[in-house]
Amino acid sequence: MFTGIVTDIGRVRSVSGAGEGHDVRFEIATAYDTAKLADGASVCCAGVCLTVIARGPGWFAVEASAETLARTTLGEWRVDTPINLERALKMGDELGGHIVSGHVDGVGETVARQPEAGSIRLEILAPASIGRFIAVKGSIAVDGVSLTVNEVRDRRDGAAVFGVNVIAHTLAATTLGALAPARRVNLEVDTLARYVARLIRGS
Repeated sequence: MFTGIVTDIGRVRSVSGAGEGHDVRFEIATAYDTAKLADGASVCCAGVCLTVIARGPGWFAVEASAETLARTTLGEWRVDTPINLERALKMGDELGGHIVSGHVDGVGETVARQPEAGSIRLEILAPASIGRFIAVKGSIAVDGVSLTVNEVRDRRDGAAVFGVNVIAHTLAATTLGALAPARRVNLEVDTLARYVARLIRGS
């Protein structure tokens, strides 16, 4: 489990095994002390929970299955792609954001970015499969970053455009600072919202 509080911006340093229907190995450069990062440990990479399979000074390696590549933005990663990183939550750690599983619910697309007071306002289009789970004042993880939803506009096709405000610290400490319109992002809705929706449906 994670909290959506990014603790490092890593960068892809190599990609291997790419090809239709194949798993892909990524090596990620990081400021983490990788000597303390065990093989088999979970790391949230741009909102996706991945398992450490190898490591060395200043880097670790993960593999992404064809299914993960198809359902997230990982298939778009190239050498030097910046990645939000968060290590798994330990018992007793501060829960600064919200509970994030690292299981992406859908891929969204940034549709607008504009300054608003001392922050940046982002508007993101969420696919119909998750639009109904997004609520004003609820939480959502965008590329692994815990954010609060400020507005939601439902569309007739079931998709939704939601707005979030990102403060200067978050812009500097995550990849959201470089987010621009037409950029695709990994989205994970609040776990509580999923359970509430299921209870309401009565299934």
